[in-house]
Amino acid sequence: EKDEPGEEVQVTYRELLELTCRLGNTLKRQGVRRGDRVTIYMPPCPLAVAGMLACARIGAVHAVVFAGFSAESLADRIRD
Repeated sequence: EKDEPGEEVQVTYRELLELTCRLGNTLKRQGVRRGDRVTIYMPPCPLAVAGMLACARIGAVHAVVFAGFSAESLADRIRD
């Protein structure tokens, strides 16, 4: 479900798996390895879910931060 009431996106498990695998491979190509820390900063959407699953798939620790935080709050959360 998107931010606006009544707007939604439906994704099949197959589509989610394919997106998760593509993102996982992209993270690996960027040098993310097992045990690395990744912060995901994006609105709630299928891509954010796939990003979380991709991190879990490759063994990277992930933290999710959604919009609405000040720059200082965001920096604190990333450091934590």
